[in-house]
Amino acid sequence: MSRVAKMPVAIPQGVDIAINEAQINVKGALGTLAQAQNALVIIKNDDGKLSFEPANDSRQANAMSGTMRQLVNNMVTGVTKGFEKKLSLIGVGYKAQAQGAKLNLTVGYSHPVVIDMPAGITVATPTPTEVVIKGSDRQRVGQIAAEVRAVRPPEPYKGKGIRYSDEKITIKETKKK
Repeated sequence: MSRVAKMPVAIPQGVDIAINEAQINVKGALGTLAQAQNALVIIKNDDGKLSFEPANDSRQANAMSGTMRQLVNNMVTGVTKGFEKKLSLIGVGYKAQAQGAKLNLTVGYSHPVVIDMPAGITVATPTPTEVVIKGSDRQRVGQIAAEVRAVRPPEPYKGKGIRYSDEKITIKETKKK
């Protein structure tokens, strides 16, 4: 059995979980999330703890039990605490501005780049060179952060561009004579 699947998922106070044959619904203070149920995994609810077991002895069922456990754990964490990604803008004149559900980026192009945020995702700019993306769905928060970073990824010679706040960029040495 998968090591990850052996650990049960504790259900905190204020979180409701509904398990059907088709999907798993998790409802909490920060919203509602749904995940498609997999036939290779058996999910049991025992007094506020979810346990995940493979349906058969196949390698795929074993792997999927750990995957489903982590997906449900991320859903529970998302509806209680939420997830956030921080991005930094490095470069002269680079700035970001949050306008409701839109992010307006000025990153060296001849025009400003406007990115619409989907429902459930909020964006904030504590400083003009910092962007914070928050939401309850871990995958969507990471995807939006990756799309924002792709507007102007950091270049290897000066390090200018949009990067994650904890990202290390290896600066290349310039050409010598």
